[in-house]
Amino acid sequence: MKKLILLLLLVSGIVIRTVAADGYTTDKVEKHDVAVLIIDMQNDFVKPGAILCVAGAEPTIPAIKDLADHARKNGWKVIHVIRAHDKDGINVDAPRIPLFTDGKPGYCVPGTEGGEIVKELTPEPGDYVITKTRNSGFFQTNLDMVLRRLGVKTVILAGTQYPNCVRGTAADAMSYDYETVICTDACSAKTPEVAEANIFDMKNMGIKCITLDEVKSTYTK
Repeated sequence: MKKLILLLLLVSGIVIRTVAADGYTTDKVEKHDVAVLIIDMQNDFVKPGAILCVAGAEPTIPAIKDLADHARKNGWKVIHVIRAHDKDGINVDAPRIPLFTDGKPGYCVPGTEGGEIVKELTPEPGDYVITKTRNSGFFQTNLDMVLRRLGVKTVILAGTQYPNCVRGTAADAMSYDYETVICTDACSAKTPEVAEANIFDMKNMGIKCITLDEVKSTYTK
């Protein structure tokens, strides 16, 4: 006997709830309520030999590109959240001030090659770029305002690296009441052990950590 499927559309038009005859329910988020946040995929963090290279970052580029392309095809928003520091380091977090002193060039300075987003992930028309000076993409930025203006309810995070900017942004997204999803194929750390430890912690915080295939199957109508 075929299961009876009832589609209940909430008045807000945001969530579609599928109710089967056996009582099982699954929530599907409509495509315009989802945004992909691509975090810190800049040359200074990604390219081998760069000043703050994260060893696991470059191998995630294909998965991030796949996720971003999927997002655009489904009408999701793609937002690049990147570091941008003054060349004298006046707005950098304290532990990294030494990278800007004694003639050192610093990192992620606008106008430098190191501060640019890796070419494979160059923002496309319709994408947004938001700059930050700390780990969290929400700290003293307009990210929350932009997401709310766009009607976003779910944020899917990609980028680098797990213990710093990915985790900081994810924790704040959850605090702002966004459904927060980590795309594990598209995020990175210096070692697999660091990645696994942070995934374990974030899962226990209530943050959803799933693969790219699971993202596509769960959040695509």
